[in-house]
Amino acid sequence: MILLNPKNRKRFYPDKHSEEIMEKTIAFFENKGKASIKKDDQERTWYQEYIDFIGKEGIFADLLTPAKYGDKNSRWDMWRIQEFNEILGFYGLPYWYAWQVSILGLGPIWMSENENAKQKAAKLLRSGSIFAFGLSERAHGADVYSSEMRLSKQADGNYLANGSKYYIGNANRADMVSTFGKLDNDEYVFFIANYQHSKYDLVKNTVNSQNYVGEYALRDYPVCEEDILAKGQQAWDNALNTVNVGKYNLGWASIGMCTHAFYEAINHASKRQLYGMFVTDFPHVKRMFTDAYSRLVAMKLYASRTADYMRSASLQDRRYMLYDPIMKMKVTTQGEEVVNLMWDVIAAKGFEKDTFFEMVTRDIRALPKLEGTVHVNIALIIKFMQNFLFVPKEYADIPQRSDAADDEFLFRQGPTRELGKIQFHDFNKALDLFDLPNVAIFRKQVNLFKETLVKAPATLEQTKNVDVMLTIGEMFTLIPYAQLILENAKIMKIDSVLVDQIFDFIVRDFSKFALEMFNRPSSTEKQMEYCMRMIQKPAVDENRTKTIWVDYVFPNVDAYEMNP
Repeated sequence: MILLNPKNRKRFYPDKHSEEIMEKTIAFFENKGKASIKKDDQERTWYQEYIDFIGKEGIFADLLTPAKYGDKNSRWDMWRIQEFNEILGFYGLPYWYAWQVSILGLGPIWMSENENAKQKAAKLLRSGSIFAFGLSERAHGADVYSSEMRLSKQADGNYLANGSKYYIGNANRADMVSTFGKLDNDEYVFFIANYQHSKYDLVKNTVNSQNYVGEYALRDYPVCEEDILAKGQQAWDNALNTVNVGKYNLGWASIGMCTHAFYEAINHASKRQLYGMFVTDFPHVKRMFTDAYSRLVAMKLYASRTADYMRSASLQDRRYMLYDPIMKMKVTTQGEEVVNLMWDVIAAKGFEKDTFFEMVTRDIRALPKLEGTVHVNIALIIKFMQNFLFVPKEYADIPQRSDAADDEFLFRQGPTRELGKIQFHDFNKALDLFDLPNVAIFRKQVNLFKETLVKAPATLEQTKNVDVMLTIGEMFTLIPYAQLILENAKIMKIDSVLVDQIFDFIVRDFSKFALEMFNRPSSTEKQMEYCMRMIQKPAVDENRTKTIWVDYVFPNVDAYEMNP
């Protein structure tokens, strides 16, 4: 299971067609070859060849059309969507980005009550169209409260739209651009625009990239009731719920990019000799590769398990509302850490223009900054801390969800309020799954963290200090992150030696954030005392680290190399 290898894939699908989608996509990129992908990237070539392939094979139509609106192979199935995300990330973020913003553009459509719009979207998907999500604006970013796009009602009962949108992926080719704005009475509204309309002004591409991340302006753009997806509170909820659907994908893009970069880095390092030794024989290089590998496996375990909770969600079980922003915030920032570790090994090689790694060093930085910054997502995560740590609730166990189901709840998530009322199962049950030295050390850290929140809580002034709350949020985030890693490690039958190695870095990371909290200017004497107690050294086990290197890390040498 552990790392994707396009030339030796091992993943269960309950149907042959889903497997064929993945294999055809891999074959498209491998036949294209690395040199062609690099050339297109360097020349910032719009990926029409890829869009044509997706349309010809009906891949977006199969993966992104709910069963009710598609053919026999169509369903919104997150088990399939996971790996497709990973494959696209593996071959280059631009390809993933066209898919990601199509998902965002489709969200308000599938969530709406506008059946005509849904039928139109399904037909366009089958014909190979891509989609766009017109939410952010130049002056306000993703601050949707301040949206200046205005829909004004006319005497004939129709509307004219005026305003502009900024940072909108696929704005140059989307037949349906789900556009967010306000009515004359300041009610929120979602409506559909089309890039081919004469009143749709495609101003520019805002980025120097293969992607088209556009600015577009609507100037007296005509809108009728049939074009409106939602109004009022429903439009607001649909905007945020669409982001819930979309932000999950960012973690998989990071995993895909890191995996390809890992193969390239270890292949290079294993063949390079310095001072009479292969680079991979240096102890510090072994440590960095081992840490990168362990973090990457943890990312994948967490990501896959999060989908189980999203697929099993209901209005009575909204635990995904915590796990989803962690997927976006934690997995993408861990991706940066993984790339940094490998870059320190291969050094100047990571700048070379014919490497895939060079693309990853640039693009891995983008993912933490999309669909809400890390800071925004930590602020959301903290809302769940009290209930997660202190008010557990009994739930039936969630199995691995690899079944061929249509995940239609994602398009009827309901109101976005009352997040503080969501409860979670006891995380200690996950810690009980593995009796390992570093899991035990982490449990000690968690118990001290809980005790700190009770006996040395954040002061009123600290709760208003974003820096302090971000550090507390980072410490808390590691707990549900570890929880889902352990749950999935048990499901996937991951060797306990690898689990213990994963918790080696989790213990270190928790200690790092404890030290960060200690050093905050506002930290109290009692908080500093607890922080010092939370700083723990992972269990040292030379046999474990040797086993990880010999059995898990080094065997990836020459396991994969992309076709030239």
